[in-house]
Amino acid sequence: MSRPPSMQPQMCGPWELKERLGTGGFGNVTLWQNKESSVQITIKQCRQELSAKNKGRWSLEIQIMKRLNHMNVVAARDVPEELQKLATNDLPLLAMEYCQGGDLRKYLNLLENCCGMREAAVLTLIQDISSALTYLHGMRIIHRDLKPENIVLQQGEKRLVHKIIDLGYAKELDQSSLCTSFVGTLQYLAPELLEQQKYTVAVDYWSFGTQVFECITGFRPFLPTWQPVQWHSKLLQKRVDDIVVYEDLTGEVRFSKHLPNPHNLNKLLASELESWLQMMLRWSPKERGKDLRQRSKDSQDGLVHVLNMTSAEIFTYSVQPQEDVASLQERVAQDARIPPANQELLLEAGLALEPHNNVTQCAIDYSVRLVLVVLGGSSVSTIVTTCRLIIGFIWVLGLSR
Repeated sequence: MSRPPSMQPQMCGPWELKERLGTGGFGNVTLWQNKESSVQITIKQCRQELSAKNKGRWSLEIQIMKRLNHMNVVAARDVPEELQKLATNDLPLLAMEYCQGGDLRKYLNLLENCCGMREAAVLTLIQDISSALTYLHGMRIIHRDLKPENIVLQQGEKRLVHKIIDLGYAKELDQSSLCTSFVGTLQYLAPELLEQQKYTVAVDYWSFGTQVFECITGFRPFLPTWQPVQWHSKLLQKRVDDIVVYEDLTGEVRFSKHLPNPHNLNKLLASELESWLQMMLRWSPKERGKDLRQRSKDSQDGLVHVLNMTSAEIFTYSVQPQEDVASLQERVAQDARIPPANQELLLEAGLALEPHNNVTQCAIDYSVRLVLVVLGGSSVSTIVTTCRLIIGFIWVLGLSR
């Protein structure tokens, strides 16, 4: 969504216009604040010059938004009576909650994310949008225009929460669960949409996989600068498990089933997400996302990253919910060549982890950081960062093991 110049403040009763947030395909979005209660809402207003077909889409978006209720889908609000007069035509206004974090595109454009987002941010994005898509598909709705500009961020109690917006191109599934209209943003469109074939919810899987790849690496996976006709022709050569197609320095097009470097994922997580992306970015919609639920049933592990400060090695371990510290020590011993008896594991606050402790007691939150001090022949300081792959996320789209 483009961002036009700011406007002079205006008042509608107690409501003050704070900012014009952007202009989309259907209309303008503005931010309003109630001077008495400080409540903020966004108002989306349809443009008068829309075609009859797009006016129908606008009305459908409002109908869909008003019946949705999910923490990862932007919530519709009642339009305050004082703001009703903003409607200058026969089309209703859409009021929504305000998400102050901006959209995912703004976040991706930060210099710190030029080579991809941090792994905790990638995992929370996958968790949130997986949950939202599962909900929408359960409501028999295909988004059809999933892209970074249509995901906004809101600060939650413990972390940023991602929410899907802009259901202007959403499609309610018919009885056969197949659709044929051509919509969406070309850079994230599934192949069957470019081919103007019948399609299902699998188009959202492709768009989501494309976004996740971009969040991991900083660029889109399949020849992002190519025009659609040439792009489509070259991607027909893509093998089933290829997740990236790129031009090398000589201009030759190469295909790969692995994530390119650099990125910010540990080796274990990178391998897991490569398998996940291979499922999400399959050319055939019938195979795309297939068996993700089944393959994820046992993938309820936490991840523990161990940095050996003397060797500069990072060891990453998948830990089971009932695993104890003694089991982790055995694996550390194999990699670091320090016997468990010579290891002392300490939390960052200095508290010791005993062998009988549950190792996942520390894998509560992406932001939790631990310190392990491993004692061998000489003192070896080891830092551990833990993150938890939330079970709900794993169950929906899965990370292949």
